[in-house]
Amino acid sequence: MKKVHLVEVGSVEAEEQRLALPEQVQLAMFEIAESAKEGLLALAVGAGLAVLRECMEYEVDRVVGAKGRRDRERTAKRHGHVGGEVTLGGRRVPISRPRVRSADDSAEVALASYAAFASRDLLERVALERMLARVSTRRYRRAGEPVGAQVEAASRSTSKSAISRAFVNGTRAALDELLARDLSGLELAIVMLDGIELAGMTHVVALGITTDGTKVPLSLREGSTENATVATALLSDLSERGLRLHEQQLFVLDGAKALRKAVRNVAGARAPVQRCQRHKERNVVDHLPDRERPWVRVKLRKAWSEPDHAQALAALRALERALERTYPDAASSLREGLEETLTLTRLGVSGALKRTLCSTNPIESMIGTVAPPSATSSGGAQATCACAGLPPALPKPSAASAASRATATSQSSAPRSVTSKTRPRPRRPPLSSPPEKITHSGPPPKIYSGRDNLGKAGSSGYRSGVCLAGDWLRLTPCNGRRVRP
Repeated sequence: MKKVHLVEVGSVEAEEQRLALPEQVQLAMFEIAESAKEGLLALAVGAGLAVLRECMEYEVDRVVGAKGRRDRERTAKRHGHVGGEVTLGGRRVPISRPRVRSADDSAEVALASYAAFASRDLLERVALERMLARVSTRRYRRAGEPVGAQVEAASRSTSKSAISRAFVNGTRAALDELLARDLSGLELAIVMLDGIELAGMTHVVALGITTDGTKVPLSLREGSTENATVATALLSDLSERGLRLHEQQLFVLDGAKALRKAVRNVAGARAPVQRCQRHKERNVVDHLPDRERPWVRVKLRKAWSEPDHAQALAALRALERALERTYPDAASSLREGLEETLTLTRLGVSGALKRTLCSTNPIESMIGTVAPPSATSSGGAQATCACAGLPPALPKPSAASAASRATATSQSSAPRSVTSKTRPRPRRPPLSSPPEKITHSGPPPKIYSGRDNLGKAGSSGYRSGVCLAGDWLRLTPCNGRRVRP
């Protein structure tokens, strides 16, 4: 006789009861499933907040003891729950946290797990990073991570005023750290000093370059101008913080005499100094009319690019003598500190290293990373570089365009007429026949600008837009600018 094994089959209700999950677990799984619909990051945020709540409850059990058990030796007790906030990226998220008080109700017992996540350091750091990336306070909320609609709706500390306060606190802490940093371990080969303008105040900035080529921001000082007192105080402070300033270091300065005096007082009179060639070029051409500036720039740059120190110095002296006859102020500006613009040439520095150290552009580059063209913080100050050159936010010209401009500039060193730089000159219609030449005898003709033609049309007999060039009349539109023969 064949035996049949009987299997006990339970009811459906009993099977559901056996597989049923606790209500809290079911609720947590439902919340996680809802968060998963908004993306993986929202899911991770929901799971992270749930883990944080469990961590705080676990710490309460360790401090107070298991719930429902009497312990006469316990030193703390549960005291319900209260609202709190934790930092999540660049926002503050409200949560419910447990409270713990001492057994005699004398003081509140802090939870280390909550204190670690409630700190605002991360919020200020994220706000500082986004502001330095040129995210405005008005668009800060939109730049946040997708943490889920529910979390985003309940979050705070993302308004313009809150982000501005966080940015100010973050920059103040970073500045205090910069100004108090120990510099005794730095071995600098080059020290650069330059002045920048921040909110109408002049700041002297110091940048160091180590022997391995690393750029290190050193310090800055605020003053009304680039005076010797501010610069000397900055260098003295660097010495007090352990930085060795001596005569074996190269100092790259802008055109301010006060910085040169400060270096002489702190580092010694024999310390080599390289004057910024871009500053010197700007100071010289500012004393010249527009038509004379191109060929003077070409002469200056050609002399500075000369590898032989004697020839470079002779070229600058010749340019000084040429300017002395007609533009003595420009010649005086060139004469001041002229030999110090050739310090790198005298030391035999060439190539890319010379192009880097011949100006204070490394400081300009450092400031350009944190100085947007427009203010991004409400009430913030905009930094304006004192050295001539491109604004920090503008892209640098390509090598091809720079080479084409250099070729066009070096074709002639003689003075030429300058046309309009802002808008192209209108094209004249082609003439059916060449212009008629009319010989002129008598005193040399006088050249009038467009404004002079309008004012002297009745007395001189020349119409507006007609100028006398050479010994014959020629119809040429003046366009309100002076025309050279």
